[in-house]
Amino acid sequence: MIRMPGRSHTGRLPALTEDEVRICERLRKHVRILAGDIGERSIWRPGSLNASAQYIEESFRSEGCSVARQEFDVQGTIVANIEAVVNGTSGLKEIVLVGAHYDTVPGSPGANDNASGIAAILELARLLSSRNSTREIRLVAFANEEPPFFRTRYMGSRVYASRSRKQGEDIVAMLSVETIGHYSHAKGSQTYPFPFGFFYPGSGNFIGFVGNLASQSLVRRCVASFRQHTAFPSEALCAPGWVTGVGWSDHWSFWREGYPAAMITDTALFRDQCYHTISDTPEKLDYDSSARVVGGIGRLVTEFAVSPA
Repeated sequence: MIRMPGRSHTGRLPALTEDEVRICERLRKHVRILAGDIGERSIWRPGSLNASAQYIEESFRSEGCSVARQEFDVQGTIVANIEAVVNGTSGLKEIVLVGAHYDTVPGSPGANDNASGIAAILELARLLSSRNSTREIRLVAFANEEPPFFRTRYMGSRVYASRSRKQGEDIVAMLSVETIGHYSHAKGSQTYPFPFGFFYPGSGNFIGFVGNLASQSLVRRCVASFRQHTAFPSEALCAPGWVTGVGWSDHWSFWREGYPAAMITDTALFRDQCYHTISDTPEKLDYDSSARVVGGIGRLVTEFAVSPA
């Protein structure tokens, strides 16, 4: 459950590379637009939700991706998952999917939850569109992850994963990017559900990789790749899906359909005191750390897309 390949980075972080500086600037811009200019994004504010979807779609198109909408009706309101595709070169139908939700809880501008995740997949579109891959890469922005739709038939990722299974799509890896913008070196800044506090660091300065037992191979491969190629602290956990927090994002929908799926996260409420509040605003995020994480995700997705899982 907790023993993982490789070692988490310790000590001083290297200076940001030129590409990481660029990633940092672009993440800041995306979060500012989504959580600052647009703000709360939910079906109770359909104009804001639609503005977010349009911004995401336009951003994907600007990177040369093929873009499609999956629209569905939620209590009389039409919402949409936004899908961008980076085609593989082998002709294989295997798919590596990276997703994040773009909605928020009512009353929150949702900078970390989850404009940070959407900013990541928008930047991944730029990073991955120029890299050769044998497998198809999909980047998907999901609607309706937050309550009251979480784990219901109206949850965007559940609609998407169900369609994928019905169509027989071969998703070999699904990664849910969920709240990746908050980091702290302060002792006691990180908490955990019992009993994991006995095994993991007390400082919330790492990125986490989380999956259920059926996705153990995927989680181990993720953290091994990240630790090999990225100088940033990382931790990982594989546990039964009923353990508190393990299934708290869009990867849960893909577990239901039998796909291997994992969450990449700063652990959200176990670290971020602004989680699900009006205080979840763009200036609170650590964009330097987020840029390092997004660069690392780009490298591990590239590895997944060019070699067997």
